[in-house]
Amino acid sequence: MGRAIILVVDGFGIGAAPDAKAFGDTGANTFAHVAQSFEQRTGKPLALPNLAGLGLVAATKAISPEVFSLEDETPRSGAYGAAAQISTGKDTPSGHWEMTGVPVMYDWGYFPKTPECFPAAFLDELTRLTDIPGLLGRCHASGTDIIRDLGEEHLRTGKPICYTSADSVFQVAAHEERFGLDRLYEFCATARELLYAANIGRVIARPFVGSDAADFTRTGNRRDYSFEPHNPTLLDVMTEQRMTVAAIGKISDIFAHRGITTSTKATGLPALIDATIEKIKMESDNTLIFTNLVNFDQDFGHRRDPAGYADALIYFDQRLEDVTACMTEQDLLLITADHGCDPTWVGSDHTREYVPILAYRHGTKSVDLGARTSCSDIGQTLAGFFKLPPLAHGESFLDLL
Repeated sequence: MGRAIILVVDGFGIGAAPDAKAFGDTGANTFAHVAQSFEQRTGKPLALPNLAGLGLVAATKAISPEVFSLEDETPRSGAYGAAAQISTGKDTPSGHWEMTGVPVMYDWGYFPKTPECFPAAFLDELTRLTDIPGLLGRCHASGTDIIRDLGEEHLRTGKPICYTSADSVFQVAAHEERFGLDRLYEFCATARELLYAANIGRVIARPFVGSDAADFTRTGNRRDYSFEPHNPTLLDVMTEQRMTVAAIGKISDIFAHRGITTSTKATGLPALIDATIEKIKMESDNTLIFTNLVNFDQDFGHRRDPAGYADALIYFDQRLEDVTACMTEQDLLLITADHGCDPTWVGSDHTREYVPILAYRHGTKSVDLGARTSCSDIGQTLAGFFKLPPLAHGESFLDLL
């Protein structure tokens, strides 16, 4: 038995899910629209030889009517398919929990899309407990836009910037140096405690630096304060069996640090991939290396930047060779996503889409996994790979690899 590596391409959908209409996302397709935009911009098709060789294009075209082309679309090795989600939301925790065998079948709490969207009683108690002079924002907003618009007032007044989105989230932006990183974390921890009763999925600390609106930049010291999964995930089962779960990026935060053996933070796509490779080189068998590649979602999906998204895919495709070169014959690589985030779609929120399942082992011939009804199939497959008892949800495709 070897190691398993999950690379979550955050916000990488491959076509509108069966229930996309209920989310206003009929017609969304992150991958196809990025590829179309690239060809329109450059006059040539996108080249992703490694991802296409694993079946990414074939998986997308099997479930989506979108017309697009890549330089080479032929699947050559590994298993490929598309997975819908049965969780009720299109948010980050739901996507990650579902792929580890725990779909979220209940509704999170959300804040209304009104000018003053947070309950006054909550804000009053939060400022009282944290001794903060007041709060800026208090609305639905893009994170980069609201820092640009209110960052200078934040520096003058010392008031943190609070905002939300279509997700179940309370986000807090503050200057890392002037407000203080520890102070921001303490503020968010207090907000987390207050928002459990409202069933808000995450509180996110969003530190930034810079002197004015022209150069404000978010740093890599983001921290998510999440609910704990409501049932044991694959990660819990593995750590209870004294197996290793090596979390990279924001994985630890997403699972509220439960079921995690080691946690590695890294900023930027190159650093996240480098950290993954280092873990592959150093960890022994019976290890799950679990990496979230947040930049696709954070830097390009939410910012509606298809050109940047395409460039990141090209880089990721090239680095896959470095990842697979470190794998042994016993290792299993899975590439998937937690939701879509179509950079050509209206608004700036996640999109309800199928996500890819690409599975690779050295020597595996190309095989079509078809359309899967739940991302829990990933967790069930890994339970079988690690010879663990079956999880409560999902159908394994291990026998096809």
